[in-house]
Amino acid sequence: MTLLQIMPEDAPGKVLLRTEDAAAIHRELDGIGVRIEHWETTAPLTASADEATIKDAYRDDIDRISAAGGYTLVDVVRMIPNPDDPEWRRLAAQARSKFLEEHFHEEDEVRFFVEGTGCFYLHVDGKVYATVCTAGDLLSVPNRTVHWFDMGHTPSFTAIRFFQEEDGWIGKFLPESIASRFPRLDDLLVRV
Repeated sequence: MTLLQIMPEDAPGKVLLRTEDAAAIHRELDGIGVRIEHWETTAPLTASADEATIKDAYRDDIDRISAAGGYTLVDVVRMIPNPDDPEWRRLAAQARSKFLEEHFHEEDEVRFFVEGTGCFYLHVDGKVYATVCTAGDLLSVPNRTVHWFDMGHTPSFTAIRFFQEEDGWIGKFLPESIASRFPRLDDLLVRV
């Protein structure tokens, strides 16, 4: 279930709004220019499903979003937990830390969660909008919107990513980030 928690940028412990109501989430995110959609995730995927299989399962939606947004590149990122493998734990921690600080991109950041969970923290107009995305959520964060992303202590998700340019995903990190002061994904989910 999608979750939105809004906090003041200067008071991470103060919750202005916490909701799982789809209409309220849509209204709040729309108010800051962020689009959220929910797609059906009826295509069952095996643990060994490769990128082509995942893209084929959502081809109609991928084509629709690509045409509407001018996205020429589409890829899949998949984090399947294997906590017994020390190398997986190391790579997962490395991947998680990569986007835990405030940054922005020169193009929209568009992600569709096929399975699992991840949280986008949007820092807009003095507030932080912690948006927990789950299977079926498509989130489109406008270019130059300051944000960070947490995939949790044990990442478990598959997401389809849309790009206009080959280097569109490269983050421009802020020199002073407020991200570390806010609850991480795992903390947000504990309250659910």
